[in-house]
Amino acid sequence: MMALEFLRRGKIVRMESFAPDTMLLDYLRLTEKSRGTKEGCNEGDCGACTVVLGEVQNGAMNYQAVNACILLLGQIHGKEIITVEDLAEGEKLHPVQQAMVDLHASQCGFCTPGFVMSLFALGHGKKSVTRADVTTAIAGNLCRCTGYKPIIDAGVKACQNLRDRFAGDAEQSIALLNGISSETMLVGDEQNFFVAPSSAESLAERAAQHPQARVVSGATDVGLWITKQFKAQKQIIFTGRARGFAEIAWHEAALHIGAGATYTAAQDGLTKLAPDIGAVMHRLGCVQVRNSGTIGGNIANGSPIGDMPPMLIALGSILVLRNGETERKMPLESFFIDYGKQDRKSGELVWRIEVPLLKQNQVFKAYKITKRFDQDISAVLGAFLFTMDKDRIADVRIAYGGMAATPKRATKTETILRGKTLQEAMSITLNDYAPIADMRASAEYRREIAAALLKKAVMELQGAQNTRVLA
Repeated sequence: MMALEFLRRGKIVRMESFAPDTMLLDYLRLTEKSRGTKEGCNEGDCGACTVVLGEVQNGAMNYQAVNACILLLGQIHGKEIITVEDLAEGEKLHPVQQAMVDLHASQCGFCTPGFVMSLFALGHGKKSVTRADVTTAIAGNLCRCTGYKPIIDAGVKACQNLRDRFAGDAEQSIALLNGISSETMLVGDEQNFFVAPSSAESLAERAAQHPQARVVSGATDVGLWITKQFKAQKQIIFTGRARGFAEIAWHEAALHIGAGATYTAAQDGLTKLAPDIGAVMHRLGCVQVRNSGTIGGNIANGSPIGDMPPMLIALGSILVLRNGETERKMPLESFFIDYGKQDRKSGELVWRIEVPLLKQNQVFKAYKITKRFDQDISAVLGAFLFTMDKDRIADVRIAYGGMAATPKRATKTETILRGKTLQEAMSITLNDYAPIADMRASAEYRREIAAALLKKAVMELQGAQNTRVLA
């Protein structure tokens, strides 16, 4: 298929030409002239650019809020795009907009469209919402003048059993979106192209054929290269349309997560596997970022401060890589060689993560330390897997992010802890790292907080065991 197609205001838009690295926000504001969607930070942090993408899932429309500033235009192929201009019907405001007016939830108004779209998506995703649901939904939207209470009040009021014309138009939207070809979409030529393979197999084939091309899943990282570093991306392979690449499946001994699975899609399964993972993921970026960013992308970019790798390493996860038709496996920790360097060959893709299921005598703990609770990058992330023999640590795996050039295990401390009782473990000092220092934390702070997290994990484990004994 030689054109980008998406649903806009009840009609299919077809584009046979566009620059591969065109951002959705630029298309909306500069080409379409839909300027209700604002450009604020241009890095997915403030939420002023929030729009909603609609997609057919299991025969129904599913709406998700995303940051248009770091979403590539080509990523919306086969989806519906909804902006703040689309909500009102003539002079009649949408219920979310009306609630914002009634409860005085807007002052300067610059951030208001983003809040409205985040709440619109929430109202279409849940029939009944709590204040906690609303605060989660708007955690990625910043307001500098109103204060959040009236916005939260508006969300609670408007999103309860939200009814609007979009629900009534759902059948028509589904029919139009289903009419878009599911074949591979390719726009461009050999020098400049945006390609969205239709299957996991064709994705692997394209990546092997074009090892120099930029492979993009959520673009939450690559988007900043374009908007902040002005790095042109002339050849892009988008994974989001590849059937099977985002598959999540429970197996007898492990949870298999396709590299293309978003944080949102994988969160329930990983939370079921270990609740502490869910607690950390709840604070990973914001709803807009979790709706776009992927588990595989967080691994592939090799960041030393990525939240997922330390937790997956502590759990003993296996990484599956694929080059063409050939797969190879390795312990996830072996993938990270040095800062910005991973064990990935030319044309090879991060393909799947196999996360072992916890045994009955295993306990997993994870903690994310940041300057603010929501929407912040970790200064330190500590992850701990204890295998217990009554009150004795039979085995332990410890991994930290933010402490070194790569996500890294604390192997010296692991060796010392094995065979120790929980009481004895309380006196063990972490001494595996020469921590990095940057704008988020000093080396000394990282050293102290990492040691404190180990003690916290042991204390919580000891408390849980004491509770069971008393019960």
